[in-house]
Amino acid sequence: MKILYAVQATGNGHISRASEILPILQKYGTVDIMLSGNNAHLPVNLPVKYKSKGLSLFYQSGGGLHYYRMLKQLNPFRIWNDIKRLPVDQYDLVINDFDLITAMACKLKGAFSIQFGHQASFNYSETPRPTRKSMIGEWVLKNFAPAKLNIGLHFKPYHPNILPPIIKEHIRQAQPSNQGHITIYLAQYGHEEIYKQVKSLTHLKFHIFSSGIKEKKTIHNCLFFPLGKECFSHSMIHAKGIVTGGGFETPAEALYLGKKIMVIPIKGQYEQDCNAAALQEFGAEVISEIDIHFGATVDRFFHESRETAQRYFQDSTNEGIVNQFMSIAIQALNNHKNQELNDHKIQMQKTHQETPLPEATAFDGLMNTNFPSASSAINIMP
Repeated sequence: MKILYAVQATGNGHISRASEILPILQKYGTVDIMLSGNNAHLPVNLPVKYKSKGLSLFYQSGGGLHYYRMLKQLNPFRIWNDIKRLPVDQYDLVINDFDLITAMACKLKGAFSIQFGHQASFNYSETPRPTRKSMIGEWVLKNFAPAKLNIGLHFKPYHPNILPPIIKEHIRQAQPSNQGHITIYLAQYGHEEIYKQVKSLTHLKFHIFSSGIKEKKTIHNCLFFPLGKECFSHSMIHAKGIVTGGGFETPAEALYLGKKIMVIPIKGQYEQDCNAAALQEFGAEVISEIDIHFGATVDRFFHESRETAQRYFQDSTNEGIVNQFMSIAIQALNNHKNQELNDHKIQMQKTHQETPLPEATAFDGLMNTNFPSASSAINIMP
């Protein structure tokens, strides 16, 4: 089986998840990677065959999306050309993790695709939403990367087509402990802003991860790290708790490890507001922004709270999740092919019934029925 796996690269979570999924997918056939987006901060250790700048997200220092920078890099002509050039029709199965380019290419060329990832879960109304819904946010989540079938990943099985999170294998093998520090990763804030608000909490230790840090350094009660998957995971495994955005992968790993979670959703990202609403069911603290009260909120939450007694997703494995997904995908693909064949047969029958038979004419004592000869007939069977 030839599989195209499209991965959104506007954040680190999609790439981390793909790195875990790919080796399992390769057991089912040849897998080519389509990478879309250009502002993830982790190295991409994937065999990328197709690449597009796609639509990337950028952030302001105040914690929200940088719309001007996003519009500045938007090039409709490049996007359209990428859509036309992507050969999705050459694959038996297209798996899409929330990529616009791949979704539109499949729609243009009539290729069967399945959306597999966290965003796919929002196609089901049972998935948690914030008190104030966003009509635009709902539309984007359901229409940005349309597919024939949506198989989601989420904190709970809110719908039969929603599976548990993919957890990095070294996280699954880890023995978590509490060494007293708080791990902070907030992509939408610079490390200077975070440090300014927590430096007065001298009785607490912080590990701060940021794309603006180039080498490890210590300032007072804060240890600063450049972004790196292994280093960040090690810090979280042995942390008292974590402060992060409203993404999916990092909170899911924190729940797996039994850590306390404080969440600050990125402003303007409705999906993160939805995730925050879901995380509140697990005891997470949700705040809207870093302000003058941030330090006091951190102090209260982590002083009053120990590690959560319960660890989640212990009964699932990455291989089991991907195998379950592929079982659903293969069945859906076969159903789609059968439906296409049946539709084609019905259409041919209708065409045959609606075509009037030509009148026969006599010529030299033979009957000419005006039908084409057998040698000129088109073979429509595969």
